Amino acid sequence: MRAHQIMTRPVITVTPETTIVDAANTMLQKHVSGLPVVDAAGKLVGIISEGDFIRRSEIGTQRKRGRFLKIILGPGKAAADFVHEHGCKVAEIMTPEPLTISEDTTLEEIVKRMEKNHVKRLPVTRGDQVVGIVSRANLLRAVASLARQIPDPTADDDHIRNRILDSLTKNDWCPFGLSVVVRDGIVHLSGVITEERSRKAAIVAAENVTGVKKVHDHLCWVDTMSGMYLNSPEDDDLAKAS
Repeated sequence: MRAHQIMTRPVITVTPETTIVDAANTMLQKHVSGLPVVDAAGKLVGIISEGDFIRRSEIGTQRKRGRFLKIILGPGKAAADFVHEHGCKVAEIMTPEPLTISEDTTLEEIVKRMEKNHVKRLPVTRGDQVVGIVSRANLLRAVASLARQIPDPTADDDHIRNRILDSLTKNDWCPFGLSVVVRDGIVHLSGVITEERSRKAAIVAAENVTGVKKVHDHLCWVDTMSGMYLNSPEDDDLAKAS
């Protein structure tokens, strides 16, 4: 399998000028752990993740180094830490020039790059534009949904997947972080919804695509105020049966 067959799209992004508070709220509301950073032209310029919020002055978790270590590291490192811990904009805490993959990158290569570079997500780019993102969660869904003696997705499966994505992403109720995996005409929908009626709409939209044999619902519901998280009824039933 390749990146385009499991990646999440459309991608939720922020800009370098987005405030830290807005970026944090977006991650909480959309239930994502990382966000690509794009400029006004849509070019990928960085990535921000949960780890960038660990050392922050607002919560008193700035790095506290002894005098000797400060001397060894020099003033430059202390200055960089200060910006990361007190900066108000995404540009001041993001990782610039992040590692990326193409739509045709194999899952084996994706895993190798994640392990080698100690990253949890990789933006998928076409040229300098972000077209998707593959995270550890996408790989987990692929394993959970597709670890069977079934051939790799066919060209028809790819066409079905693209038609489902086109059908869903044009609607306001489209799940956040939508991931669509198709194998032998069997569809697995993953993502986040904040309104239960969106679940049925997404399932119906997928069922109406020619070639779809069955739709599995892995859409989780999240309360944007409290952050409470509920798995799909189908996933809950599977968990109880196991």
